[in-house]
Amino acid sequence: MPDPAVSVPRTAYCGELVTEGARIIPRETPVALTYNRTTHAVMLATPDDLEDFAIGFSLSEGIIHHAGDILALEIIAVPDGIECRMDLQAHRLEALTLRQRRLTGPSGCGLCGMDSLAAAIRPAPHVPGGQSFTPAMIQVAMQAMPAMQTLNIATRAVHAAAFWTPAHGLVALREDVGRHNALDKLSGALARLGVATPDGLLLLSSRVSVEMVQKAATLGASVIVAISAPTSLAIDIAAAAGITLIGVARPDGFEVFTCPDRINARMASHVA
Repeated sequence: MPDPAVSVPRTAYCGELVTEGARIIPRETPVALTYNRTTHAVMLATPDDLEDFAIGFSLSEGIIHHAGDILALEIIAVPDGIECRMDLQAHRLEALTLRQRRLTGPSGCGLCGMDSLAAAIRPAPHVPGGQSFTPAMIQVAMQAMPAMQTLNIATRAVHAAAFWTPAHGLVALREDVGRHNALDKLSGALARLGVATPDGLLLLSSRVSVEMVQKAATLGASVIVAISAPTSLAIDIAAAAGITLIGVARPDGFEVFTCPDRINARMASHVA
């Protein structure tokens, strides 16, 4: 497999000073997701944690209901990129065949290939329950992310999605050039770990658009915390799904846009 980062030559200008050198940048590679040898999607992604990506993408697209629906999974390097080759249980393959579509998604897009407006704004599944969190917990969780973003530390050019719980701290973090891909990788990682997502915080290093909320709802996350602000449609879908949507999360505070009842400023804080 190719490395997720690559060194490239560059010329740097700083005032009157010009220097030659190199910069570490993230690698972007076509990744085909195939089911029983039929290509369903080709995404541009960082070639790292691709097993998690394959499982998470399959879950968020509704192709599978749990990781066990995939009978076999191989990551194969091919001349034009990488293939994530999956074999499905017979009933999931039949369901996929009924809704088969082709989609080619650039790293910044999560809706390419949708065949109708209704598909783009499909309702997200309702997320019941979930525990309460204090403002201190949310700030501790977000402060835990940067040190774990190893690829971003090297390149300053990738997104991250992470999951944090009061009992265990940062459970998992995944990175990618695409924010949707990073969330799919995280979904796959949590599915493989068997983590109960209503008990923690889904952390995002990006803005929150509608497709990010849809993926979070499929994952079962009850609280989303993002560095940037959400879009209007993301707020609408999060509210309908019963998700607490938090944005503009900074060291000195954050803003809650939906379902504020899960934020308890008076609850004692016990954080990992």
